[in-house]
Amino acid sequence: MTPIRVLIVDDEILVRSGLGLIVGSAPDLEVVGDCSGGQAEDRVVALRPHVVLLDIRMPDLDGISVLRRLRALPSPPAVAMLTTFDTDEYIGTALRSGAAGFLLKDTAPEQLVHAVRVLAAGGSVLSPTVTRTVISGYVEGGSGPDAEATALTRGLTGRELDVLALLGEGLSNAEIADRLFLGTGTVKDHISAILGKLGAANRVQAAVVANRAGLVRAPEQPRE
Repeated sequence: MTPIRVLIVDDEILVRSGLGLIVGSAPDLEVVGDCSGGQAEDRVVALRPHVVLLDIRMPDLDGISVLRRLRALPSPPAVAMLTTFDTDEYIGTALRSGAAGFLLKDTAPEQLVHAVRVLAAGGSVLSPTVTRTVISGYVEGGSGPDAEATALTRGLTGRELDVLALLGEGLSNAEIADRLFLGTGTVKDHISAILGKLGAANRVQAAVVANRAGLVRAPEQPRE
């Protein structure tokens, strides 16, 4: 089987080295190179990686600018943005610019490897805390359910609404499966169906719809 080719873009050599060791430890993944932001476009053209792990904050050329250059290439790789902050103000901009994922640099090694596989398969990956940050940014200031979002959800089955509501909380597939006593494969199938019915490009857009439609419960206040 052809290995998944990965390029790591970060301004810190130690970070690139550490990520490279983690990704390269998986037998089906191959780190084809690493570089800083200013070299990224040329390296992608030369090395043709399937996945790029891209630091969002770099001094020579910021990650958003690199992302836009990579997405403009004829056959762009899947790009996941890396950050040390789950409240990074560039999250929404990165996703709107074509990022397929957003991961914290302290993501567990096995989760990082899994994320690369998902990205290579055409999926999107977001850590739950990042998902919640993105959602809150989109829906902040809203007052009550949005009529357009509510209309989009009318074609969903009862179970799909359950899954969408938990997706709106920023839960992973495994967490949704545990909450609803379903298999992770079943949850994945439900999410695929939900994205199709909503016309959503990824789970973040679907989560925003869930919040705007009023499907997500407000967190309970602690008792005094």
